[in-house]
Amino acid sequence: MSKIGKFLAIPAILALIASFMPYTNTTTAKAATASTLVWSDEFNGTSINTSNWTFDTGAGGWGNNELQYYTNRSENARVSNGNLVIEARKESYGGAAYTSARLKTQGLKNWTYGRVEARIKLPQGQGLWPAFWMLGQNITQVGWPACGEIDIMEHINLESVIHGTIHWDNNGHAYYGNPSGNIDVTQYHTYAIQWDTNSIKWFVDGVQFNEANIANNINGTDEFHKPFFIILNLAVGGTWPGNPNTSTAFPAQMLVDYVRVYQ
Repeated sequence: MSKIGKFLAIPAILALIASFMPYTNTTTAKAATASTLVWSDEFNGTSINTSNWTFDTGAGGWGNNELQYYTNRSENARVSNGNLVIEARKESYGGAAYTSARLKTQGLKNWTYGRVEARIKLPQGQGLWPAFWMLGQNITQVGWPACGEIDIMEHINLESVIHGTIHWDNNGHAYYGNPSGNIDVTQYHTYAIQWDTNSIKWFVDGVQFNEANIANNINGTDEFHKPFFIILNLAVGGTWPGNPNTSTAFPAQMLVDYVRVYQ
């Protein structure tokens, strides 16, 4: 897999992890009050802030047999009406049948611990895979999954849930995650993690739906005590969602109102 690609294994691996990684799936747990805003992008300007974001570009499947070619063109990523617009298009480009965009703060901004959140409106459709996630900044040195991965929000196809997951290396690829409760992803929601020395907790609109225990590097989770950078992307096709079909509407847009980090 590509060092900057994203692979999400679906078959159950290391099933006993669940017994060590407690979580909640409830409508009563509320997000902890965040403290100090240390970084944000409100997307209120007229162009993407290159002090905050850079692009991954190219095709090649990105470790997941994805179908899109990621570009840095305004057709695929732009700021408009107070949103970052990431647009997947059905078009022939660079040998691929679709285009889209993948933005990241790698090499520009990274954080260890805090509350990381974004307000996002998602597209729905067979073969669409939008994500708001993080990778360890040491990925170019240690590779994936040893760098660690925090999926704050992933959505596929026509599902009425989003997924929160972590991936790491524990003598091989390990992962742990859970889905949220039912929501209408085509409306704006705030997706967040609260991350500290003991745990990573996932929230939708302030309601907790998942928790992973990382205290004392349990189960080899030392990756999650190091700096991470943020990624926003809209993939098309891939091992998890499968390919688009004739019902999938293009262009498809992922709208990001803001991204904020509190520590």
